[in-house]
Amino acid sequence: MIFPGQGSQFEGMADGWMAHPSGREVLERASELVGRDVVAGCHDVDALRSTGFVQPALLACGLAAFAVLEAEGPAAPVGAAGHSLGEFAALVAAGVLTFAEVLEVVLVRGEAMQRAGEERPGTMAALVGVGEAQAEALVGEARGDDVLVVANFNSPVQVVVSGSVAAVGRLEGLAKDRKVRAIRLSVAGAFHSALMAPAVGTIDEQLDAVTFRAPRFPIAENVTGALVDDPDELKTLLKRHVVSPVRWEACARALAGVGANPFLEAGPGDVLTKLQKRIDPAIRTFAVGDPAAARKAFAG
Repeated sequence: MIFPGQGSQFEGMADGWMAHPSGREVLERASELVGRDVVAGCHDVDALRSTGFVQPALLACGLAAFAVLEAEGPAAPVGAAGHSLGEFAALVAAGVLTFAEVLEVVLVRGEAMQRAGEERPGTMAALVGVGEAQAEALVGEARGDDVLVVANFNSPVQVVVSGSVAAVGRLEGLAKDRKVRAIRLSVAGAFHSALMAPAVGTIDEQLDAVTFRAPRFPIAENVTGALVDDPDELKTLLKRHVVSPVRWEACARALAGVGANPFLEAGPGDVLTKLQKRIDPAIRTFAVGDPAAARKAFAG
C-alpha cells in the first residue's frame, strides 16, 4: 500500500468514495472529527490551498480508499509507505495509530506547518530529468547564505528542492541555463527543510500524546527510506519528518525488496504510480482513486 501526500489534491477528490459505504463511513467520521464537512471542503478552492485543511482531507481520502480496498478484496499488505503526509495513512493501515489519533496529529501538524510557512517564508520546485547528484550540485551552487535543500528524492529522474524564495529563484535560473526543467510548486512553505523548524516542537508534543503500537506489517519510512517495524523508532523518525527529506525512491525499493507486487496507490490522483514507472517498471502499480478502480485492481 502506498499513500500520496500533499500536492495530490484536486477539486472534488472525495466525491468518488461517498458512493461506497466503507468510503462514506470514513469521510463522515473525518468530518465529525475535523468539525467541518470534508467532502464539501474538497470543492472549496481556497480550502484546497490551505495546508491546515488539505492535510486532514488527503488523509481521509487515503483511508477511505484503504477501507474500500479492504471491503472489496483480500487486502493483505506485506508493507506500506506514504509520501510525506501519506505516511500517516500508512500508520493507520498498519494499525500503529487509530484514525482518530492520526487525524488529531495531522490537524496540529497542518496548522503548525502553515504557521511556520508564514513565519519563515519559503517555497519548493520540482526538477525533472535530473538525479540526486546533479540536483545536489545545483543546490550547492544556488544556496548562498540561504536555506536550500533537496526535499524529495522522488525517482531517478525527479527531485524536489525546498528553501527560501530567493534561493529557489536562483536555482530556477541555473536550471534554465542548464536546460533542466524546473516547476515551481504551489505550497504554503518550504516543507522538509530547516525553515519548518518552528513547527517541530508543536508536532512533537502531539506525537508524544499518543502511543505507537507495533505495525501489522513493516512501513518504509520517509526519513531513512528503510523498512521499520519498531513503534518507538517510527515515532522518533516521525518527529524529524517536516525538516528531513522524503526518500521516496528508497521507500519504493525497500517495499519491492520484501516482495511487494503489485503496489496499490490509495488516494487522490496517480502521482506515485507515475513515479513508480520511473523507479521500477517491473512492479505493477494501480492508482486506486475510486471504488471502481479498487475493484479493477483486484481483478487485475
